[in-house]
Amino acid sequence: MPFSSLTDPVELARAQAALEAAWKAVATNIPEALTEQERTRLAYIVANLVALSIDEDDLMQRSIDQYRRSP
Repeated sequence: MPFSSLTDPVELARAQAALEAAWKAVATNIPEALTEQERTRLAYIVANLVALSIDEDDLMQRSIDQYRRSP
């Protein structure tokens, strides 16, 4: 579970909202067969960046950027 390490309810809510927004930005380029795998990969990226982000928008953008840079 990507968000299992998040214990603060505010951080958890922020991560979930950022994941949804980031997924909308990248999902159109994902083949249907890889949807679940890629969404999970993005969720782990979001979870790893929560502590570094300023707010939900920053978290979303950092997550998108890292997702696109990594294979």
